[in-house]
Order: sequence, then structure tokens, then C-alpha cells
Amino acid sequence: MFERFGTITSVGVTILNTMKNGWWKILGAVIFTGVLIVGLTTPLRPGIVESSPRVAETGQSVDVKIKAYNSFFADALGLKAWLKISDDHVISAAAIDVISNRDIIATFDIPNTFSSKKAKEKSTLILNSEVDGNIILPNALVIRSQDGGTSQNQWTPFDIDKLHKVDNFRFPYRSTLNETIRNTFFHVAIWFAMFILLIISLIYSIRFLISKDHTLDIKASAFTSVAIVFGLIGIATGSVWAKFTWGAYWTSDVKLNMSAIAILIYLAYWILRTSIKDIDSRARLSAVYNIFAFAMLIPLIFIIPRLTDSLHPGNGGNPALGGEDLDNTLRMIFYPSIIALTLIGIWISNITYRLEIVKEKVMGLY
Repeated sequence: MFERFGTITSVGVTILNTMKNGWWKILGAVIFTGVLIVGLTTPLRPGIVESSPRVAETGQSVDVKIKAYNSFFADALGLKAWLKISDDHVISAAAIDVISNRDIIATFDIPNTFSSKKAKEKSTLILNSEVDGNIILPNALVIRSQDGGTSQNQWTPFDIDKLHKVDNFRFPYRSTLNETIRNTFFHVAIWFAMFILLIISLIYSIRFLISKDHTLDIKASAFTSVAIVFGLIGIATGSVWAKFTWGAYWTSDVKLNMSAIAILIYLAYWILRTSIKDIDSRARLSAVYNIFAFAMLIPLIFIIPRLTDSLHPGNGGNPALGGEDLDNTLRMIFYPSIIALTLIGIWISNITYRLEIVKEKVMGLY
């Protein structure tokens, strides 16, 4: 009995020591598990898929057909609709015909004139109810100014504070991305983790050139190898995302092409290491090439795409991830995903390093 208790105690101490020494590995696995669960199960906020017509004229009555996503119009009490023009003035819908939870027809009597002197105004469609909260579609209806008309309505100031607000934890709806917005936690986060691993690899290469410590070269190789795998996964998830949002697995987008070139440059790092038999020469040339590859990575990924047109956020005039693209609910999952994937990448890199050390010892090279 005492022997069994002693065995159980010994196993328990071993587990505790393992958890103590590798707490960051467990943390990475736990965080990534949470990212998977929350990132894939949290619903999107309601959003407007489409509305028609897209053009109207002042002084007219127009029926705007609205198709929404994840909305509950049939269950909503006090459903209201507005058209808001650029100077923050609105007109409210004269009538709303609820067809289903996803479809309504809102009738607007457009005033005869604008509050401004413009020939046309782009109006934002706003829906609000106590069930769905705010649903907004920018530039939903272009209103052209014309002489005449019978409407007696006027554009009135808009008080957004009086709208119903729903505080449920949901991800934002974006008409182009739809449910694929969840790929932000994987495609974008794994690229961030890849850059961090490459920076660690760069540091090891620089340290090797200074100290000539062979283990630093192996560490640099391990981190670079895992980073390349992360990059290939990033390209694969990006291609799938592109198919759903842009209609093709690969386009002529400059950032796609520059990313592919960057990965090919790093793939040449593998070829270089396998083609040189002498350990010292291989380590020295690999370290120099690793520094060169990282120096090429910066203009390829961060500079060139910003100088030309690109579909990616933050490039070619497109706004970077932020504001409405990456709101607070997305940040709560996105940043932990970067941390988790980085910790997992470091974990795998350390395993790769230990395997290389064992391999060289077996071969009598170390």
C-alpha cells in the first residue's frame, strides 16, 4: 500500500515539475483551444446583405427592399429605419413591411431638397430594433437632386443615443467577408507568429556570427524551419479565404505575389543547408543568408504592397486592420491567437532543435 502511494506521489511530482517547467507550452495550447472554441462558435452581428434600388431622386417615394443576415425582423418590436446623409441628417421610413426575419421593405418619402447644395448625396441605411440593435449599410442609396417633387418631409438631425443597443458578444458582420471573418484568427495571426519566429531566428544567426557557437546555428535553423511551415500554412489559409471573398484561390494581388517570393527565398535557406556538407561552412553561410532573407522580407511584405494597388487591408490605399475592420470583439480573440501560435511555434522549434542535436550526436558531428 505504501509502495503504491509512493509511486503515485512520484508520478504526481513528475507531472507538477513538467507543468512548472513547461507552463508556457500548456498556456499556448490552452489559449489556442479557447481561440478555436470562441472563434468558431461566436455568432456574427446582424448585417445588411443587399438593398435595392441603389439610386433615387428627391421628392420621390421609394420602396427599399432589404435583405439582411442573422437578423430577427419578424420578432422585433419597434423596428425602425432611416436614411442618413453625410451631414448627419436623416429621414425615417414612412412604413416598414416585414416579410420575414431576413427581408423587409422600407418606404421612404424623400424630401424635395438637401440640407446642402450638392447635386447628389450618398445615404446610409440604418435599421434599429430592441432585438438586433443597430444594422448599418453605408452608401446604400444615392439620392439625386431634381426640381419639383411632392414630398413635404424634411431632413432632421439624428440622435444616435436614442437607438436600442444590444450588448451581446458578437463578431462584426462584413458583407464581403461574411462568416470567413473568423479566418482573421488563423490566417493573419499565423503570419504574425511567423514574423516573430523569423526575428528570433535572425537573432540566433547574428549571435552565431559573433560567438561561432554551433548550437546557435542549429537554433536559428530550427526557428526558420518552423517559420517557413507557418508561412506555407498562412498562404494556404489565405488562398482559401481569397476563394470565398475574391472568387479565386490566387489573384494578381501584389501582396500575394510578394509573400510567395518571400517564402521562396526562405525555402532556398533549406536548400542551402542541405547542399553544404562542411558544418562550419554551412553554419556560416546559413547565418549570412538568413540575415539577407530577413532584409528582403521587409520590403517584400511591408513596403512594395503599400506602393501599389492591393486588396489587402493596409496596402494600396486600403485602411489597415482597425476600427470597423478589427473591432474590440475581434481583438479579444485575435491577439490571444497571436500569443498562442507564437508559443506553439517556439515549442515546436525547441523540439526541432533537440532533434537536430540528437541527430548530429548520433552521426558524430557534435
